[in-house]
Amino acid sequence: MAVCQNLIAIIDELAQDARQVDGVAVEQLGDLILNSRRIFIAGAGRSGFAARAFANRLMHLGFTVYFVGEPTTPSIQRGDLLVIGSGSGETASLVTMANKAVKQGAKLATLTIFPQHTIGGLSAARIVIPGVTQKSSETSAKAASVQPSGSSFEQLSWLIYDSIIIRLKAIKQQTDEQMYYRHANLE
Repeated sequence: MAVCQNLIAIIDELAQDARQVDGVAVEQLGDLILNSRRIFIAGAGRSGFAARAFANRLMHLGFTVYFVGEPTTPSIQRGDLLVIGSGSGETASLVTMANKAVKQGAKLATLTIFPQHTIGGLSAARIVIPGVTQKSSETSAKAASVQPSGSSFEQLSWLIYDSIIIRLKAIKQQTDEQMYYRHANLE
């Protein structure tokens, strides 16, 4: 068997980047979720795919959760939380959502490369992820990536979301069986 060197390079990169993620910020997002009436999740493109997976797992844990943009997503209100995954922190549609959520009295949290950008500036919680994106003229602390621009941000977002799920699962004392009970059965 030959080792897939590209796979090892990706995993090594993610492991190095993960060491730069603030664990306190990750716990803060988990606490916001626990203390929110409903959770709304948003992201565009590939970041949106990772965010959708997070929404799915939150539902498995029994949270009332919506992915923004689906026809059954209700209006956001005070007591709710909007979590946005945006590498640049400036994606126009996501900035509009962030502004509207804050105006409605909801709390906002973000996973981003640039916490100083618009979405980060509006957020009660910010998880800063090292990453590279073509959507910003600024450079991040991450010099380069072995992957196409944006991939490491999206992958690390997914892993951070899963780390939050692990913590929430323990706090809520949920078993895999309880989570699976809520899993889609109309597949």
